Amino acid sequence: MQTVRDGDGETYLLVKRSAESSRVRDPATGEERYVDNDQLVVVDGESPLSTAASGVPAPVRRVLRAVHSDRTLGLLAVVVDEGPISVIELLDAADMCESDLHGTVAELRAAGLLDEADVGGRRGYAATDTAVEGLGLLRGGPAANDDARDADGTVDA
Repeated sequence: MQTVRDGDGETYLLVKRSAESSRVRDPATGEERYVDNDQLVVVDGESPLSTAASGVPAPVRRVLRAVHSDRTLGLLAVVVDEGPISVIELLDAADMCESDLHGTVAELRAAGLLDEADVGGRRGYAATDTAVEGLGLLRGGPAANDDARDADGTVDA
């Protein structure tokens, strides 16, 4: 498999090449079609697996890269659904010791999925727009809490 581009600059995965045309797959939809070979250029240095992954929305890819367990996914879901949430409330909600919680939060912050937030004068965390969108898409619908988000990005209770 190779990454190719057509004359319009669209990127595809080359599935099969014949003498006059090639079967290509759109990474965003999975749909396949035939394109004349003279309209395709092989993209050197671009992994076909990365091209295939590009069909998954970027926020979903970010969540998938950052979340390595159900507990981590659950923590992210709690912050998306209930956040901004204080550290004390997170400790009460999570079945993690404090050091595990802080380590997990640090990973999610490094991935750009959580931000520090002031919650009633206490340190806490809020989900980023990327986290809200990614989790919403993983749940099979529009970004979670779209209608409840205020202009500042926080979620109404």
